[in-house]
Amino acid sequence: MIVHKQEGWLTARVGSEVLMMSVGRGRYLGLSEVGARIWELLDEHSDSAVICDRLVAEFTVTPETCAVEIAAFFDQLVAEGVVRCERPA
Repeated sequence: MIVHKQEGWLTARVGSEVLMMSVGRGRYLGLSEVGARIWELLDEHSDSAVICDRLVAEFTVTPETCAVEIAAFFDQLVAEGVVRCERPA
């Protein structure tokens, strides 16, 4: 899955977390340490498989668990309008 950040979100790192706000949507979100790391990795990679590989190397998680959890995480961000995802054809 290819993931792209949507415009219009202001972000700030606060400790190990990322706080996000969309004035246009009137929404405020907070990302945990792992969510914040995924957000940072999206600046380098748009392929969720590459991001998952990096997370497996950095955190204690199996590739299978990472794939399931990262897909659910991106589904939540899509629902909030934070990212858009393209599934490979």
